[in-house]
Amino acid sequence: MKSHMFLVMRRVWILLANSVLIVASLCIAFLLRFDFNIPASEHQHLWMALALVIPIKMIVFSFTGLHRGWWKLVGMPDLVRVLLANLASFAMFAASSWLIQGNAFPRSVYFIDFIVCFLGTGGMRFAVRFYNEVVLGQFTKPHSKNLLIYGAGQAGVTLLRELRVNPKLGRVVGFLDDDPRKRKLVLLGLPVLGKGRDLPKILTKLKGRGQEIEEIVLAIPSATGRQIRDAVANAKAAGAKCKILPTISEMLAGKVLSAQIRDLSVGDLLGREPVQLETDKIWSHLGGKVVMVTGGAGSIGSELCRQVAKFYPKCLIIFDQAESELYKIDLELRSSFPSLEIIPAIGDIQDPERVDAVIRTHKVDSVFHAAAYKHVPMMESHLLEAVKNNILGTWNVIEAAARNRVDSFLMISSDKAVNPTTIMGLTKRAAEVIVSAMPVSEANTKFVSVRFGNVLGSNGSVVPRFKEQIAAGGPVTVTHPDMRRYFMTIPEATQLVLQASTMGTGGSEIFVLEMGEPVRIVDLARNMIRLSGFEPDEDIEIRFVGLRPGEKLSEELMLEGELLLPTPHSKIHLFRGTRQNFEMVEAWLGQLRHLLELRDESAILAHLTDLVPEYQAKTKKMIAKERGIHVATASRF
Repeated sequence: MKSHMFLVMRRVWILLANSVLIVASLCIAFLLRFDFNIPASEHQHLWMALALVIPIKMIVFSFTGLHRGWWKLVGMPDLVRVLLANLASFAMFAASSWLIQGNAFPRSVYFIDFIVCFLGTGGMRFAVRFYNEVVLGQFTKPHSKNLLIYGAGQAGVTLLRELRVNPKLGRVVGFLDDDPRKRKLVLLGLPVLGKGRDLPKILTKLKGRGQEIEEIVLAIPSATGRQIRDAVANAKAAGAKCKILPTISEMLAGKVLSAQIRDLSVGDLLGREPVQLETDKIWSHLGGKVVMVTGGAGSIGSELCRQVAKFYPKCLIIFDQAESELYKIDLELRSSFPSLEIIPAIGDIQDPERVDAVIRTHKVDSVFHAAAYKHVPMMESHLLEAVKNNILGTWNVIEAAARNRVDSFLMISSDKAVNPTTIMGLTKRAAEVIVSAMPVSEANTKFVSVRFGNVLGSNGSVVPRFKEQIAAGGPVTVTHPDMRRYFMTIPEATQLVLQASTMGTGGSEIFVLEMGEPVRIVDLARNMIRLSGFEPDEDIEIRFVGLRPGEKLSEELMLEGELLLPTPHSKIHLFRGTRQNFEMVEAWLGQLRHLLELRDESAILAHLTDLVPEYQAKTKKMIAKERGIHVATASRF
């Protein structure tokens, strides 16, 4: 109610100011025309002109929206609108006055009135902005922090304007920019003080003037990861705290630039390019369809649900056995998408009857299979559970999708499935083989897999673990100094999964997401320590603990014999390998179930290597010795 009254009063004051200005500009025009001594014979013309100009200009100003602008943030587009409004009212006033008063009216008054009114209407607006940005900025409270803006481009200038409107957020002292062409430039009254590498010298000089800098804001929305890392390193060398503006896509989703300043994250340092989606294809694939996400309460599955919801399917089914997390994502999505039908379905993919019942009851059109056991070290000691969930659980979903004629099935796999050396990678590769063996025809479900690497911030990943270790004061544990991994952000990975789902035709198709260059884990650890305000190996120790069983120094993306094919999307590749015979895979699965009933781990492992011969963890004998079990030789299927 108060905000509504404020808007009403504000418009009343603007209308009043405009009407006073219209009268004043015409009177000034007459005074200037007659050297401040208006003859009595012209009084009638003045009154007639006032009767015409006031309604004409008020109507034109209202039609062009001059009463709706926010004068604190007025800019060049507003000035252009003011000019056009004055030109239109000038033409209408001159035409109507000539029709009524003819040549008796002094014509120069039209032009003088136009100039005075334009200067007045534009000047009022910029005067308000000048008062808010400059006058109030000079009286910022002493405890407001001093800032430097790193980046003297459009984003930096826009940020300065907003901070001047709201000086409580801080006082900007100047700019930094690595572009030599901007050196010594003055932007909105503030100088470009130098390059990022000059920061220590610049900060010392400013401190001597009583302008100690507390924060540096990186205002380079299009910066690459390398540029951001260099900027952070420069700030760190100068002992200054860094914050950052969001990317362009993040800014488009927000309101005020200054309100989106945030702390740096590991994702910023990776500098991943934003994903460009072919939204039309995704709309046609998901819009108005019934979509089911298994593992929908997990870190990947929940983000997949958020991305799917943006394309407004007919119904979104979130399938997961984790009751609490399922409840959370259900509440979140209902709040964000109130018109979308959301069905939280508690269930386990190891229960084939439950999976089939959900797909059949809701007539599912598309399945995204994200449910899996993914923690590498834990699965090394839980072979049976990994097999039951990642292989037989996947088969349960595949069977239910095929039986109920689901249009498409997409399984989320991992780069650890390529030449696997761990139980988790082995089971995911086996699942890939099963998916690619499914029959292909127009009437059948299209089965495809999508393979990607580590996801920043996912449950149990290295980033949350490093955060916990840093919060505890260290040490941060890294397995090996040369350990490298591919990383993606959760939104990027899930968006590309949606894109890949529109491309699959079934068969031995495995889509692999472009993940850039692999990142050294020790570099990731060092960057995270610095982002937390500490210095690696000084404040927080980095300790190398050695490779874990089956762990590789670097992951691979492509199996030997897989054919790399292009796709319409630059960040998605298609690998096509040798397709296994479906009947043989069915027989293999039947034997796997029998071995699981016997709980014979050695026989199960040998049986898995029959399907996945590239499993390179260790020889069967070494595995058996490590596990303390006897090796049984299983025949090849």
